[in-house]
Amino acid sequence: MLPKLPLLDSWISTGTPAEFVAAILRLGAMRASAYVCFANVHMVVEAQQDAEFRQILREAAVVAPDGSPVAASVSWLNPGTPPQPRVAGMDLLPALLAAAAESGQSVYFYGTTEEVLAAMVARARHELPTLRIVGTCSPPFRPLTPAEDAAEIAAINAADPDLLFVALGCPRQERWMAAHRGQVKACMLGVGQAFPVYAGLEQRLPAWARQLWLEWAYRLWLEPRRLWRRYLVTNSRFLYLLARRGAAQLVGKPAPRAAA
Repeated sequence: MLPKLPLLDSWISTGTPAEFVAAILRLGAMRASAYVCFANVHMVVEAQQDAEFRQILREAAVVAPDGSPVAASVSWLNPGTPPQPRVAGMDLLPALLAAAAESGQSVYFYGTTEEVLAAMVARARHELPTLRIVGTCSPPFRPLTPAEDAAEIAAINAADPDLLFVALGCPRQERWMAAHRGQVKACMLGVGQAFPVYAGLEQRLPAWARQLWLEWAYRLWLEPRRLWRRYLVTNSRFLYLLARRGAAQLVGKPAPRAAA
């Protein structure tokens, strides 16, 4: 599995995007009931403040550095390590679908709306005609009853996917995957906003703007009422925690050892 390095109180997997794809396909081939998280600033700060969520993140088989600040900070706080590229869910979703089509692995899409799921399936079938899409499900936005939850898990397992892509939003999707580890017989991936982007229902910034770390500003422009507080408070706290941890390392405080 991919090695992990510490970032504040979280552990982030490291490697190239191709290595992440290969590692996830191995989990799918093993039918490991494991889950993969894509960590942005919001997720790292959430883990810093919530011990239960921090444990969920630590128990993930893979924690990809989804945000550019997360990827850069992993390298900055761990001197001597090679630069870590960003491994975003929005980029890895199409790469994984293409790799699954080539290797014969099957996929299942869970989350968002019927409109998004239909658009995703239409694009995948057009671009990847050999991809085995064994099911989709748009669960209600309210909490499920135990009977409803059991029925959905039974339906997923009956479809028998290798990879289960989950889009319920952070931290709900991470909590859902952790709660169903050992029940869902597939590798689960919490890819969130990657669903509407892949479906073509939400635009993404061009590559040059993403390289300048402007994706958060674009998201804020799209949804200011919902996201202004998250970005104002969460981003500021991340910078504060990062500066404090960096200062501690400069004066010789030992950093946690890397995890395999």
